[in-house]
Amino acid sequence: MVKLTTPSLADDILRLKKERNAVILAHNYQSREIQELADYVGDSLGLAYKAKETSADVIAFCGVHFMAETAKIVNPKKIVVLPDANAGCSLEQSCPGPQLEKFLQVNAAKNYYVIAYINCSAAVKALSDCICTSGNAVRIVQAAPMDRLILFVPDQNLGAWVMEQTGRKMDLWQGSCYVHVEFTRDSINAIKQQHPDAKVVAHPECTYAVRLLADEVCSTEKMVSYCRDSSSSAFIIVTESGMLHRLEREVPDKKFIPGPTGHCACADCRYMKMNTLEKLHDCLLHLRPQVNLPEDVRLRAEKPILRMLELSR
Repeated sequence: MVKLTTPSLADDILRLKKERNAVILAHNYQSREIQELADYVGDSLGLAYKAKETSADVIAFCGVHFMAETAKIVNPKKIVVLPDANAGCSLEQSCPGPQLEKFLQVNAAKNYYVIAYINCSAAVKALSDCICTSGNAVRIVQAAPMDRLILFVPDQNLGAWVMEQTGRKMDLWQGSCYVHVEFTRDSINAIKQQHPDAKVVAHPECTYAVRLLADEVCSTEKMVSYCRDSSSSAFIIVTESGMLHRLEREVPDKKFIPGPTGHCACADCRYMKMNTLEKLHDCLLHLRPQVNLPEDVRLRAEKPILRMLELSR
């Protein structure tokens, strides 16, 4: 791995980006250094749009593996690289494709309409009727056929929140994000006592007990507009710590306090933080590790993603 000082490393990444005709996409949970170099920083829905619309030859996806897979699904002719191939996701791991396929076969009589949260593998997307993100999940569920029972995979907390918002009964896959379930009622109450005037803004992947304490439950993208438009000057942000970097950059006149988990002052996703500037540099230099998919899987996974994008416009 190339070792350069930070200023020259950033300059070299920008040089390589230009040479490769690459675009750098970064999720809101990436480190500050990566966010500041990226062409676009956003949530899963925003990144899905950018991945679909880019004219670049190379997509350097600073996120986790399922996100880079999504970019490849909608950009089959482009090179998609991920700084660290081992950057996975606990939600993705909670719902393996073969396990879901077997479940659907065993329960074929239920004729499930499968809505998959985008935090899943290409194999799971290929078994789904429509994809959703935390930002559009309510809309996607509302648009689902009324004569079919929904199976919502893999996040049970997001699914439960969507049921609360829509009143639509769904069967929920028992998966969760290990970061968001570490937030507890007691830890949030403790930080509220220190900052009594701060609004609590929580991601819907949090548990019901935490969501009950929130002034606003929303996607990471909605967090930006909510905090910007709110009359409050301070916010307790109950999601992965990387989100604070974007909030501080885009809403600089307000204070953002990391939501504490049950055992630490903030929540870092170990998978998101596997990506570094050094790894981003090397993936642009060597164009690896690349994300590739069998074409039959890609084609089946593309349909529910395109359906999601169409319904979300």
